[in-house]
Amino acid sequence: MPHLLGMEDLSKEEIEGILDLSLQLEKRLELGEQKFTSLQGKTVINLFFENSTRTRVSFELAAKRLGADVINISKVGSSAAKSESLYDTAKNISAFNPHIIVVRHECSGAPLTLAKLVGAKVVNAGDGAHEHPTQALLDMLTIKKRFGGFKGLKVAIVGDITHSRVARSNILGLKKMGATVRLVGPMTMVPRVMESYGVEISHHLVEGIRDVDVIMMLRIQSERLEDLPFPSVREYSKYFGLTTAVLEQAKSDVIIMHPGPVNRGVEISPEVADGPYSLILHQVKNGLYVRMAVLHLLGGVKA
Repeated sequence: MPHLLGMEDLSKEEIEGILDLSLQLEKRLELGEQKFTSLQGKTVINLFFENSTRTRVSFELAAKRLGADVINISKVGSSAAKSESLYDTAKNISAFNPHIIVVRHECSGAPLTLAKLVGAKVVNAGDGAHEHPTQALLDMLTIKKRFGGFKGLKVAIVGDITHSRVARSNILGLKKMGATVRLVGPMTMVPRVMESYGVEISHHLVEGIRDVDVIMMLRIQSERLEDLPFPSVREYSKYFGLTTAVLEQAKSDVIIMHPGPVNRGVEISPEVADGPYSLILHQVKNGLYVRMAVLHLLGGVKA
């Protein structure tokens, strides 16, 4: 695996390999092994040009658990804030000979551009509305741990599909592994062109979640919207917010997921977000194991 730029590039076997290694690393951590040596003597640069809490902390902790030296760079306080181009930033960072660069950027394709410019391995930590592969992998690990696999499962992804890199990566990954994916949301957020991905589409929340095993709620990507694609947040919440009453229409063993940050009372009610069906905090924990596995594989040495 030369880089991790998107789920589109991963084979089914590579996805299975990352998930299996994630489970192995989780087991070793639970047995008390806190430090690994697979990235000892290597440098990981976290280049985050978009705000992030979970993803940045998760990558930093994963790299440190593997023994790497970690450098964190954010847009604020860096030369990017002085209008330095991605090209110049990449060339300057490359001069320090890092082994792995983790990049999050508001522009789709920025990680691919970086991978062509530097000698380091590049990990996409989210690029524009394109892809967020490690989020999809941790979502898939969460599903695998609950159901044992993906074949025959039905997953509903609800919300702003059009602007969601999480949705795109999950569609690509889950379809490869044999799951059925249904997209649910207003017509302005789930265009019919998405059918080209081989998914089902519903514009009615109760119908969309009725027979699925997994409900994956999405945040409204307000930072990518010039105008709201619905009349008001209140109306969106009324028709597409996941509440306890709506959840009563779903299967009794359904699980609820959300990539965060959660807009409580908008796409999901606090009672559901914190309720017994929610695996949101499990997703956060699984993010550490998945990112350790990805960095370990890109590091190219045995733990």
